[in-house]
Amino acid sequence: MMQRRSLLKKMGGLLLAPALPYSRLLSKETPALRIAHLTDIHLKNDFDAPRHLRDCLHHVQQQTPKVDFILNGGDIVFDMNKEELTTIRNQWQLLHSVMTAECSLPVHYVLGNHDIWWQEQNKTQALYGKQYALEQLQLPKPYYSFSRNGWKFICLDSVHLDIDGTWYIGKLGAAQFNWLENELKNTSPTTPICVLSHIPILTATLMIEDNIVNKWEMLGGDMHTDTAAIIKLFYQHPNVKLCLSGHIHLRDKVVYNNVTYLCNGAVSGSWWKGNNRETAPGYGLIDLYADGTFDEKYVNY
Repeated sequence: MMQRRSLLKKMGGLLLAPALPYSRLLSKETPALRIAHLTDIHLKNDFDAPRHLRDCLHHVQQQTPKVDFILNGGDIVFDMNKEELTTIRNQWQLLHSVMTAECSLPVHYVLGNHDIWWQEQNKTQALYGKQYALEQLQLPKPYYSFSRNGWKFICLDSVHLDIDGTWYIGKLGAAQFNWLENELKNTSPTTPICVLSHIPILTATLMIEDNIVNKWEMLGGDMHTDTAAIIKLFYQHPNVKLCLSGHIHLRDKVVYNNVTYLCNGAVSGSWWKGNNRETAPGYGLIDLYADGTFDEKYVNY
């Protein structure tokens, strides 16, 4: 009788345990990696932005379990597009001073549209376009990949000149698309993949517009214009699990063909002026597991 009561107690404990995915129960409780996704910082010496970025970085580094590294989704400085070199230089010097003083974590970057120097009269200068930001970040090229703890990370360059050469659209271009195809082909199908871009590959945030009458207008600079081709490519590689983006300063989560697309708001919120619609200033916190699953949340720091 005592053995039977003891057994029932143990069974009751099992029944009261929180529901977890079966794969999680079989595999592990500890994530292979914990990453923070910080995007759209738009740093300048105004709006008290340096202090807010410091608070955000401290918040990230105080997480338990600890964060292994940061993925920075672009729009790192406030705006390079039509600025003079003195303004651009000051923005980057400020970024380096804050990151050196306040961040002890490794950071992997992609470029946003505001990290590119587009000023028509300076097209002949060596640092024109993406080169200035690439040198500041010590990146040999604007797209690359790396692996860590059983996961592969593919960092894309999603910002390119529009057909008129004066503004931008979201796309990969032929050379980068071929590179992505080869990256996926040459990665073991058992290796889970996380993709980082600035402009969303797929997002529902573009539906959130005021005063819609009978149609939505989606601009080529708001979401990838080669979305269908990228999704078709991902469909051939089921180990692509997660795509992270920013750019819209809104938070959403879209799951399509078993790939999760997270648009993770903005560290700067509405350009350091509070919430952008209902999305507070924040960052993504993501636990990645060895079996390709993950847990994620958006953190208002």
